[in-house]
Amino acid sequence: MANMSKGQLLGLFITLGVVTFIISKTVLAYFLYWRWSRNRVYQETMTGGKMVLFKSSGKSSVTSETLLKKTLSLTNKDIIGTGGYGTVYKLVIDEHTVFAIKRLTRNSIDQQRGFERELDAMGDIKHRNVVTLRGYYSSSHVNLLVYDLMQNGSLDGILHSRSPNKVSLDWAARNKIALGSARGIAYLHHDCIPHIIHRDIKSSNILLDEEMEARISDFGLATLINPDQTHVSTIVAGTFGYLAPEYVETGRATEKGDVYSYGVVLLELITGKRPTDEAFVEKGNNIVTWIRALVEDGCEEHAFDPDLVDVLTRREMKEAFIVAYNCLNQNPSERPTMAQVVKMLEEIKLDASSNQKEVG
Repeated sequence: MANMSKGQLLGLFITLGVVTFIISKTVLAYFLYWRWSRNRVYQETMTGGKMVLFKSSGKSSVTSETLLKKTLSLTNKDIIGTGGYGTVYKLVIDEHTVFAIKRLTRNSIDQQRGFERELDAMGDIKHRNVVTLRGYYSSSHVNLLVYDLMQNGSLDGILHSRSPNKVSLDWAARNKIALGSARGIAYLHHDCIPHIIHRDIKSSNILLDEEMEARISDFGLATLINPDQTHVSTIVAGTFGYLAPEYVETGRATEKGDVYSYGVVLLELITGKRPTDEAFVEKGNNIVTWIRALVEDGCEEHAFDPDLVDVLTRREMKEAFIVAYNCLNQNPSERPTMAQVVKMLEEIKLDASSNQKEVG
């Protein structure tokens, strides 16, 4: 540097300045593009695909072109749920029409099969206690499923929320959810042809509409079974804490496996605890083994949610507990069918109404 002339030094500084400026602008441009592309959820994946909307009352005014245009404007701010199944976005068409868009990437054969299973299972389903599939979009990069948005989210989100502003579920609300979800599963098992085994019944897959009516959702693991079949052999999948033990051991999916999972959900409603509550896990237990130990000691009422203390409520909870315990029978053949579960819960509800009239 000492041997360089002033002109050479000036040239060097100018060169360094220009290079630094170019590098900084390049880095800034890359950062801005990265942030933009991250927020633009469907920027290059919505070309060359097919959008299909099913005809339905109340939603007929929405066209596939409108839905696709609105979907293109979704960002990460619109995400309302995410997990192994994909990502769910809230899509507002207008003040009267709001959809949940479930985005499934096509990174593997399993993900594509999950999309196809959900379409197969949901295509013709029309039941008050099962979410309604409004349409779908499929391309070489991404698959979308279009559902009505359930305003109150999932049972898991409400029941186990730690928010100070959480919605409190009294027994009447929990009983309504228990009966509604049982009716939805019974419809899948008994009224659909072929029958549908859900394989992932859990509180986060039970959604609640604006009237707190339960809707069974997420059919990515659903298996179709003909009435004359006893089981379908599958790769074990589902959620720890809800899976029937015989399914884990054999991989044979049956309707009685869904019954077991429903029994776990019913215990959640009665106890207010998750199947894998920290208190259970620390002792190597789950909600089912914990309940069985309490039953052996004759003190199952210790498991009841302390927030539900009304005398009449306790009577109903005892009866619902018996239903749940029957669903969790270690022998699948001795578990009730979902149709029988619905009947038992309806009788509990009827008896409760009669008792309230007598008290009144």
